[in-house]
Amino acid sequence: MQVDKASVIQPETILDFIDGTTQRKDTPEERVRQEILKSLVREYGYKKDQIEVEYSIKFGSNRKAVDVAIWKPGQAHTQEGIYIIVECKDPKTKSRGKKDGVDQMHSYASACMNSTYGMWTNGDELLTFRYVVDKTGKRVPDPVPDLPHAGGEVPDDAPKFDQLRPAASDSLLYSFRRCHNYIAGNQGIQKAEAFLELLKIIFCKIQDERDSPTPTFYITPTERQGANGKKKCRKRIEKLFGSVKQSYETIFKGDEQIGLTDDVLAYIVAQLQMYSLLESDVDVKGHAYETIVGSNLRGDKGQFFTPRNMCRMMVRMVDPNEEDVILDPAMGTCGFLVTGMNYVLEKISESVESSGRSKTAKKEALTRRKQDFLTRHIVGIDFDPILVRASKMNMVMNNDGTGQLFHANSLEPFSAFSPDLLKALRLDEKDVKENKATQEGHGVTAIVTNPPFGSKIPVDDPAILGAYDFGHSWRYDEDEMEWIMEDKLVSRPPEILFIERCVKLLEPGKGVVAIVIPNGILGNPGLGFVRQWLFRHTWIIASIDMHPDTFQPNVGVQTSVLMVRRLDADEEAWFRSGSILDYKIFMAICDHVGHDKRGITTYVRDEDGYPIVRDQTTAVTGLVASDEENAHSSKERVIDDDTMAIADAFLEWRRDQ
Repeated sequence: MQVDKASVIQPETILDFIDGTTQRKDTPEERVRQEILKSLVREYGYKKDQIEVEYSIKFGSNRKAVDVAIWKPGQAHTQEGIYIIVECKDPKTKSRGKKDGVDQMHSYASACMNSTYGMWTNGDELLTFRYVVDKTGKRVPDPVPDLPHAGGEVPDDAPKFDQLRPAASDSLLYSFRRCHNYIAGNQGIQKAEAFLELLKIIFCKIQDERDSPTPTFYITPTERQGANGKKKCRKRIEKLFGSVKQSYETIFKGDEQIGLTDDVLAYIVAQLQMYSLLESDVDVKGHAYETIVGSNLRGDKGQFFTPRNMCRMMVRMVDPNEEDVILDPAMGTCGFLVTGMNYVLEKISESVESSGRSKTAKKEALTRRKQDFLTRHIVGIDFDPILVRASKMNMVMNNDGTGQLFHANSLEPFSAFSPDLLKALRLDEKDVKENKATQEGHGVTAIVTNPPFGSKIPVDDPAILGAYDFGHSWRYDEDEMEWIMEDKLVSRPPEILFIERCVKLLEPGKGVVAIVIPNGILGNPGLGFVRQWLFRHTWIIASIDMHPDTFQPNVGVQTSVLMVRRLDADEEAWFRSGSILDYKIFMAICDHVGHDKRGITTYVRDEDGYPIVRDQTTAVTGLVASDEENAHSSKERVIDDDTMAIADAFLEWRRDQ
């Protein structure tokens, strides 16, 4: 994203996306409207000069303001010429409400006799209609799955692949949330079960985009009107799900079925059918998907997902390449791995593009190098089977690096790991059986992780504790001025064991880990043995003190990002001998993380407190299934976020060392 030309606006306002100058009050309803406006331009392809906001129409003896009015290209902006009417409400407004519901939009359409389509949304609900004349000659609303793309019409039959649109901004998040809430509200199941059902349907959508010669993931407006039509839709989706189960045997069992009713399934298909998930930007998909996953998980297992800006900061600091094996031993929904994967894929694309090869040779090289990286260099582990399934889904939506995502306990002794997991981790099975330390040339080279932590979930299994130095008790020897490990085993919070496990998974002398840890590990006097162990087994590279609101609104724990390299055998012997080496460590404080303790986005302000806006150029389509990218420019408030500035400063510091 390119940012320049700063200016300021009044506090608590949003700059209108269409004209770029009008300052509108920052309300839940306005945020819904601005998202819809971005979607109309970036996804549907309407030009800004076809759209007006709060367009005044004559309504009986009064005048009313239509939230959004759209005209066909070159059409005069008159009430008689309005093509599409859009009404946007805040999330608390219901579609069936007498005052601000769908009927209000229909009445506006009646006053604009040539209007053809209407959309009503509160963000959580989205309804679209085509106005047609029935057999009695009366003009009535007919539900349709979507508005037409600019220059086209809503297909009455199956859509074509070139009619699908990539998601922009938060439109996919709204769609996923609508689907999830609809399942939970109309299927009579718990939120976690609703999420798993949604997962199946999203897989079917991606399977259709990837393998079908023509789309089969759809429901026509006519099919939505009757039971037989909905059954036809179910038959198509169930066939797709059969293919999904064959393609992803490690995610879905052979006897799994789609558990949604015909009515609910028809709604979900209608909400998703016009998106191209494979063509959508990776950040758009990642944000939407992880938000839905996160809303279904409690924090009783220490599961609080890492904000995406923090993922990007840590991956950029580690700066992996296609030769690295990237691991997250507590992968959650795969945020770090997706970020790291796409970071390296971009490097590969740039390398191939500048190689001087022919176009055909470039394509072949790009395919080969990407495939090798995706199948052999991305490794993830999680103890929660639902999260493993969710992670594989996240990978499939992005670049399909699902081959080395494992359901396992990362803290178990290496001897308990499966042969496939040991192979993925580049660990020698013979050395593991003989309990030998990891040798140079073995182990992963890049770990980026945010392990679960908290005293409420201690590890107390002796079989696990015995495999760790940190699983033992430690005492401080005043005479020797050092910590001494004892034979007694003691329970530990998982984050302490994860530190040792991550280091032991690294290739000696080469492997680097960036890990999120509670600040107490860096300052608590009783945990001095952890710091001593780190200084004797690793080279401390960086320590970033994160803002207290980093993980809000979920949890207020204060954290740091610690980055270390594992010492090789000679270096470790040097430090074990008591020798001291004076070296530099990069340190920074992250004062701004882009949101406050309520999770609300925060923006950069000038010295007088006015929010700063800048021209920003944003790519809508990602480089996942296409080499083309559509850029859109708009004036946006600047998010108050230090994370990438810290990563850039760190890389510059490393270059100077």
